[in-house]
Amino acid sequence: MNTTFEINPKTDIVLERFIDAPKHLVWEALTKPEHIKEWYMPRAWGAVSHCEMEVRPGGIFRIDIAVGDGREVPNLGCVVEAIPMERLVWTSMLFPGYRPAVFDDIPITAVITMETEGTGTRYTFTALHRNEADCEQDKTSGWFEGMEIALDQLVAHVQSLT
Repeated sequence: MNTTFEINPKTDIVLERFIDAPKHLVWEALTKPEHIKEWYMPRAWGAVSHCEMEVRPGGIFRIDIAVGDGREVPNLGCVVEAIPMERLVWTSMLFPGYRPAVFDDIPITAVITMETEGTGTRYTFTALHRNEADCEQDKTSGWFEGMEIALDQLVAHVQSLT
């Protein structure tokens, strides 16, 4: 996979944090279901009800959410690229095994990178959208706010592992 791409502020959302922990702990928190359940969903909004990760190209990326009113919201995607402790790319545009996806949500491709910075890790999450309207809807619907909260929870969770 080509690991370089240009960020388009009209279609892409970038969230970045410094995590005062080594990359191997960040990677573990991103790829192991028992850790994902601890940080992925903003606690005030719901919880991860099911998580399944097969961290290899074509593998499953599944994080189902139980929201406050009791509804289950499935989130199924496909891992596109997995370079341990450096880069994880998944998309909701495909189901596992690179099968074309069909669903009612806004599709994204997530590009997650990790770089050593001093004694910690620079974590960057980029959500690539197919068009400006999808990106704008994610910014205003609560999705963006939820991702920021989840990222803060990720930072706290990883730091609790040290």
